[in-house]
Amino acid sequence: MNSKQRRQGSEKQMGSMLLKGAVVLGLATIVSKLIGTMQKIPLQNMAGDAVFGIYNAVYPLYILILFLATAGFPLVVSKFVSEQVAMQQYEEAKRVLKVASYVLITTGIACFLLLFYGADWLAELMGAKQTGLAIRSVSFALLLVPIMSALRGYYQGYQNMIPTAVSQVIEQTVRVATMFGLLLLFMHWGYGAEWVAAGATFGSVTGAAAGLMVMLVYYRKDRHKENGRKQSEEGPDKFGENKTSHQSDGSYKPQSRESDWSLVRRLLLYALPICLGTISLPILTLVDSFTLPRLLKLHGLDETGALYQFGLYNHGMPLVQLVAMIASSMSAALVPSIAAAKLLSNQEILRNRSSMALRLTWVIGLAASVGLSVLAEPLNVMFYKSADGSLAMSLLSYTALFSTINIIAGSVLQGFGAVVAPALYLLAAAAVKIAANAALVPHWGIDGAALAAVGAYALAGLLALAHALRATGVTPAVGRAVIKPLLCVGLMAASLLAVTHGLPALLGALPVALPSRGTATVVALAGVAVGALVYLLALVRLGVISAAELEQIPKLRGKPLALLRKVRLLR
Repeated sequence: MNSKQRRQGSEKQMGSMLLKGAVVLGLATIVSKLIGTMQKIPLQNMAGDAVFGIYNAVYPLYILILFLATAGFPLVVSKFVSEQVAMQQYEEAKRVLKVASYVLITTGIACFLLLFYGADWLAELMGAKQTGLAIRSVSFALLLVPIMSALRGYYQGYQNMIPTAVSQVIEQTVRVATMFGLLLLFMHWGYGAEWVAAGATFGSVTGAAAGLMVMLVYYRKDRHKENGRKQSEEGPDKFGENKTSHQSDGSYKPQSRESDWSLVRRLLLYALPICLGTISLPILTLVDSFTLPRLLKLHGLDETGALYQFGLYNHGMPLVQLVAMIASSMSAALVPSIAAAKLLSNQEILRNRSSMALRLTWVIGLAASVGLSVLAEPLNVMFYKSADGSLAMSLLSYTALFSTINIIAGSVLQGFGAVVAPALYLLAAAAVKIAANAALVPHWGIDGAALAAVGAYALAGLLALAHALRATGVTPAVGRAVIKPLLCVGLMAASLLAVTHGLPALLGALPVALPSRGTATVVALAGVAVGALVYLLALVRLGVISAAELEQIPKLRGKPLALLRKVRLLR
């Protein structure tokens, strides 16, 4: 096998691994995020509004810190590692992990000290002094998250998403289990709202410890395997697999060793704007946290009413965050893939991968936004027992589309080395959100805040998308990329309306009437199932997703695709 054939085989394999990695991380993120979303319901029902209010005041700050530690640096580490792997310099890839770990541990300790000793100051700045203990409680997670963040990025650089996926699920499960364990214990002991909320936030610390343990187990196991592994010529499809050195036949030669300080500088130069670009949702949430309560008072509410309305506004945020986290998982698989293709100077693969990622973003984000919007009321009743705030929740759903576009288009730009632009677009969106909140909230309350959020995300997402299309040279096919997905979403929306209008009548005809929350739950879950099925079938039947793309997913090859062809859903 000559050098050209080896390279072509490697590129084909890496393209397939992009899809597999996105699927693995996407599924793990769905599971972990669903766990995180569902925990808010019993938290509110068991602990009461006081604890729930403290938790929601601290939660955006915690998510911001978590994204800074786990969203930006894994992307940076994965990018640097993938570049070294593409040149078959595996020892340098390990050095990237080592240097990045030192940097992250240092910044983690610094942030821990800031949060722990500045908790009371931050609580007063928020206007909620009772949050101080919860902030101090969650600060300990920063002593554990950094090394886990570096290890996740290292594995993602090798296109191995399994360790990250497993650690995410374990981390979230332990976090929620700890939260409810301490919640029940502290309530049994008669502790006040401050301590109960602090116990809930401490789950983030034990969850981080569990996630780190998973990553360390994988790393130690693979280090042992690596010692006895022979060199291979089939590409970096397995962790730590060594290859023959590049020869002088047009392939790459080892580069001179970069100093640790130079590597640190490069990591930081990439990490700072990337971190800023990947925390758009927490930043905009913090904008709301520091502006909405005050602006709602101008809407004619007292402080209690303003906080109640702010709670209603946040009903839709977990579901929007679910979609955004799926997009983040896709970007984690995308950045190292694009970086490796760019290093190999293969423009065709670059365009194909970028085009596929942007198209999948549109397909996923559009369906998620429309689905959440149509099902807003039954979802609201199912999760929060009340239909109050359903209009704001419906409007806020469309931020899912623009936030996914912003995340994926920003990741494409980062893969091309344009790491500053997504951060600038984010700053513009934050400025728009502040101005739009000030203009709309005093008149329309939380509905105005939801419209402001849609406008802010639309600005950031469309600017990033336009830039990504220019950078990649991709010209979307209007029919397949825009019109057909819209038709698919139209069919999905029609099926959802049929469920939301027809199913309650059928349930009402039952001999035993269901409670309102039970009816809403059945309608919401049935809507999700029916809508997803109709949408997926429409995507396949109208050719939005081709057979060739489905064949890149190993588990769909053979009988599943043959069945789709047999029933004429796939050409």
